[in-house]
Amino acid sequence: MKRYGKYVKPYLGSFILGPILMLTEVAGEIMLPKLMSMIINVGVAERNISYVIGTGIVMVLVAIVMAIGGVGGAYCSSKASIYFTSDLRRDVFAKVQQFSFKNIDTFSTGSLVTRLTNDIQQIQNLIMMALRMMMRAPGMLIGALIMAFIMNPKLAVIILIVIPVLLISIITILKTAFPRFTVMQKKIDNLNNVIQEVLTNIRVIKSFVREDYEAKRFEATNEDLKENSVRAMKVVIMTMPVMTLAMNVTTLAVVWYGGNMIIAGNMAVGDLTAFTTYIVQILMSLMMLSMVFLQSSRAMASVKRVSEILDTEVDLTDEKASHKNQKVEHGSVEFRDVSFGYRKEANERVLEHISFKANPGETIGIIGATGSGKSTLVQLIPRLYDVTEGEVLVDGLDVREYSLEHLREGVGMVLQKNTLFSGTIEDNLRWGDEDAPMDVLRRAAASAQADGFVTAFPKGYLTDIGQGGSNVSGGQKQRLCIARALLKKPKILILDDSTSAVDTATEAAIRECFRTDLKDTTKIIIAQRITSVEHADKILVLDDGRIIGMGTHEELMETCEAYQEICQIQKENAAMKAKTQNKETENKNAADAENTTAKEQEEVSRS
Repeated sequence: MKRYGKYVKPYLGSFILGPILMLTEVAGEIMLPKLMSMIINVGVAERNISYVIGTGIVMVLVAIVMAIGGVGGAYCSSKASIYFTSDLRRDVFAKVQQFSFKNIDTFSTGSLVTRLTNDIQQIQNLIMMALRMMMRAPGMLIGALIMAFIMNPKLAVIILIVIPVLLISIITILKTAFPRFTVMQKKIDNLNNVIQEVLTNIRVIKSFVREDYEAKRFEATNEDLKENSVRAMKVVIMTMPVMTLAMNVTTLAVVWYGGNMIIAGNMAVGDLTAFTTYIVQILMSLMMLSMVFLQSSRAMASVKRVSEILDTEVDLTDEKASHKNQKVEHGSVEFRDVSFGYRKEANERVLEHISFKANPGETIGIIGATGSGKSTLVQLIPRLYDVTEGEVLVDGLDVREYSLEHLREGVGMVLQKNTLFSGTIEDNLRWGDEDAPMDVLRRAAASAQADGFVTAFPKGYLTDIGQGGSNVSGGQKQRLCIARALLKKPKILILDDSTSAVDTATEAAIRECFRTDLKDTTKIIIAQRITSVEHADKILVLDDGRIIGMGTHEELMETCEAYQEICQIQKENAAMKAKTQNKETENKNAADAENTTAKEQEEVSRS
């Protein structure tokens, strides 16, 4: 728990003042029953109106002080708990931002959302409740016990019999509660995962008419959460009847024995009234403590889950980098006998013995079958993952020797999955350079062949983008992502199959802009179409994580059988597509001619 001390220190005043102010309520609650007994025993018994009024005024003043203390204590407790968890949430989010892809894969997205929201909220509830009750409940318990023994020691013995029974009950309930609350939080994770998947992929669900299936899946997950929540809450449900039963039995016993004492002349009526109130206060304080312990049981499960994030060792950092101030200046890239596997302990390798070099300004094409390791290879350059064996060098320096910030500043990357964020088109493009003048921004969009369709929108660059870019087409989304990367003016530009959704003419225009506008930038292009990379200075052919061919298009056509096969298949497909299009055109022309002839004959008949 030492790590949480730093979240207390800035708000130590509120953490201390809150419980102290709550003590004013305790003092008032202890005084009021005694004052009431005095009114009954003296004022009412002796019919002394002035005594009743004077004591009543004192009670009103005590109540006002209690109210001020209660409001102040509640405010300080709320402030301390909210500020504490706000800072904690900030640090947990910052830690998640530091995670490598491997770290993120350890937690589901839904689980991370739950930990940042629901779990931290449970911690906040515990702190708020604890600050309000940590002094109030024990203070009321001790104060009421002292007053009860002062007023009538024999009658106070009754409460000493009840307290151990209640404590045993509370401890038993808590031992049952903790594991159930832990399970409940995991079920909330599952529900968040399902909700996120459904909302993110709603278009796919509708296109495959899977609404009923997803509704049933959600219903099953929701039902699972409901059952586990009820199972956990049964503990809370059991607590209240146990405490209420103890309170009522104790009060009944006190009234019974106290009434006999009054009849025997050994106790005043006012004292019995006050004594009964103190008994209720004692039992209420125990109930408060039991609720704090119950809340702590749930909150500790949440603390454990939040601590798992904070304790996660980020496996990809720049703490040991020896050239943290070094920036990418030229853009050369070299792989030296690189092998990579997602799990170091496993023998499975996604890439094996990769070696090649890209000089500054060169264009490198990468082609290969699905699953051959193309995307994984380029993700090693900006250190989205670290190599398992070998070295990746940028400007002759191992990428692990750069600071992550400077390395990634020098690398522009358009990932295979294009992502846009809520906001305007301009906001999204400024991810590349938030201070770029508008003419520079438009030039980048023009290079990516995006300026034309953007200016066609009524609001142009101020057009709002739906979540994930839902209101633009796949090709438009790709071009905006390319423009965003170009605006960054990187020394190394990586395009991971980023023009697959645009037509060949648009792709050719983008390549021409790369050749003229980015002649000093090293360009690494992953593509499925040979036409996308055939003009590259060097083409890598990957198969099952290995380079099986390297060279220019002409060289590979002579030396690499796999490359030849890809070329041949794509040419045949293109020819077949062209033949189909020609056939469709011929059929359309014939149909148009037939319609024209029919119309002419109809006109002749009319004449």
